[in-house]
Amino acid sequence: MLQQIQASTIWNIHFLNNTLYDWLTALTIFLVVLICLKIIKSILINRLVEFTKKTTTQLDDIAVEAINKIHWPFYVFISLFITVNFISVNDSIYEALYLIIIILSAYYGIKVVERFVDYGAEEVIKNQKSEGSSSSPAIIQISGAVIKLGLWVSAILLILSNLGINISSLVTGLGIGGIAVALAIKEILSDLFSSFSIYLDKPFKVGDFIVVGSDKGTVIKIGIKTTRLQSLQGEELVMSNATLTKSSLQNFGKLEKRRISFNIFVDQETTLAKLKKIPLLLGAIISDEPKAEVNRVHFSSIDESNFIYTIVYFVNTADYVEYMNIQQNINLGIVEKFSKEKISFSHPTQTVYVKK
Repeated sequence: MLQQIQASTIWNIHFLNNTLYDWLTALTIFLVVLICLKIIKSILINRLVEFTKKTTTQLDDIAVEAINKIHWPFYVFISLFITVNFISVNDSIYEALYLIIIILSAYYGIKVVERFVDYGAEEVIKNQKSEGSSSSPAIIQISGAVIKLGLWVSAILLILSNLGINISSLVTGLGIGGIAVALAIKEILSDLFSSFSIYLDKPFKVGDFIVVGSDKGTVIKIGIKTTRLQSLQGEELVMSNATLTKSSLQNFGKLEKRRISFNIFVDQETTLAKLKKIPLLLGAIISDEPKAEVNRVHFSSIDESNFIYTIVYFVNTADYVEYMNIQQNINLGIVEKFSKEKISFSHPTQTVYVKK
């Protein structure tokens, strides 16, 4: 009986507002929760590992990697937070544990999302390389960095809000400061956002032949600040991305076929039989080109010294040089055929009548 009384007295000894029995109970709860969390983590990882063996995507591998990177502090503080609900503690301790859990949750959550962002960026860059694109991977990397920065800023604001700091006034202050900085680096930001616009909207890609105002050339590189073109003369044109997004732009790279129209001037001394034959000759010359398609050939008009034929045809290529080679072959064919048929091109002439 005496021993039972003594044991009961020992368990009722108070320490930091709780009996020894309460502390022992709390310790037991802490250990049970901690062990359960570790077991859940182990089971979850094992299940995910088994699942990853059946799939080809890397997303589930990243999920396993992310869970593995959640280390012991997170589980310890979760266990402590649950445990303090069963004992009497100061409110400040409870609030401190709550804040620590918020911080750890934000930290590990952002690290997981960051890994998925990195994976997405790596896949986009890999696809660009496999397609032979020479677009700067820096655009993708900067986009990823901006997303990560946004996540960390959001996490910091969340933590500050839990500390009782007025976020509205802080955001307003940051906004005013941000405007001042933005004005100072306006041109840089303009080119940077323009590069994002070009990447997302894709008005052109590497290899396209584009015309911007009086400048034209083939796109050889799309960078963060500038885009580089190779002109028809061979020199390199460097244009700011902001200029490209603000200007009217013709993209011949998206051209599937070209419509070409030109006139031929025939001497008015040409006989009627030959005039009737010319449309057939011109149509045959164009049809001999594999990528050319005749639309129409007509004896369209007569002026003071010419019989005028209008030729319209299509070229099934977007390549400008290839189009010019086809046009050249057609021109040479016309000259050769007219020479054989003894059909003369008209020449600028002026008849002077002398009155005697």
